[in-house]
Amino acid sequence: MKDEVKKVGNGSVLYGMGFLGALVYFIGHALSFWTGVLGVVKAIFWPAFVIYKVLELLKL
Repeated sequence: MKDEVKKVGNGSVLYGMGFLGALVYFIGHALSFWTGVLGVVKAIFWPAFVIYKVLELLKL
């Protein structure tokens, strides 16, 4: 069991980088505390919004 190495997929790295970028963007454009809080929530869920828009554009 000591020889087992936990492998993390590249998707985790991509999501993490996207999260940090979205967090910086949304908080940087926040005009108040509550828009900053909303920015944190948007940064967490941004992939869902992207997939929704892509599927909407593809008419699926």
